[in-house]
Amino acid sequence: MTAEPIHPTEIGADLRHVRSWIFDLDDTLYPPERQILKRVSERIGQFMVRTTGLPLDEARALQKRYLMDHGAALGGLMKDYTIDPELFLAEVHDVPLEDLQPDMGLRAGLERLKGPRYVFTNGSTLHGERVLEQLRISDLFDGLFAVEHARLVPKPHPDTFALMLDRFGLDPATAAFFEDTARNLEHAKELGMTTILVGPHAFDAEAPFVDHRAAALGPFLATAILPGDPT
Repeated sequence: MTAEPIHPTEIGADLRHVRSWIFDLDDTLYPPERQILKRVSERIGQFMVRTTGLPLDEARALQKRYLMDHGAALGGLMKDYTIDPELFLAEVHDVPLEDLQPDMGLRAGLERLKGPRYVFTNGSTLHGERVLEQLRISDLFDGLFAVEHARLVPKPHPDTFALMLDRFGLDPATAAFFEDTARNLEHAKELGMTTILVGPHAFDAEAPFVDHRAAALGPFLATAILPGDPT
């Protein structure tokens, strides 16, 4: 059997200028096959059925529209309905995580990185903490920026990026941002960040604001050229 070809940007990406490392959480630090986001999405759908009174199919359609218009369902719900955001975040992120297993390759790749590492997620603080603990990599991160820190305004809103950069005191020109959602990288690139699209469909994207593509995060980090590496 012939091995699958490896895209040249996946191996040996030159990241010697990077001094800080920013990672999305879900479907970035673990593969989408783990279905965690699917479980969260299903809980959002159930919440929307109760809140809107719509049948499930219509509530799901509205959920998708909110995602496109606001970056997350929460923004649309807060605009159109009276809800408790804390209750929403607690309920929809209360999903089982037993399918997430520590990945020694991912950990080794993260350990190679010189400089602080941060998580930048549209999920809740508690969800971020739970996922990092389940993956056994929480000790490798210097900070977590969740949707509560963004005043409940999710990526890709520019104000949310500004709040994240200010919270951690980061220079976007020397920061790398890893994401599984291409549109969340556009403003990052405008700010001067190095952008890496992660996931099984990363190589399908042709957007000019994507600098590097990684089918999986661990192998990409294992082979990247980092500060201090020989040329």
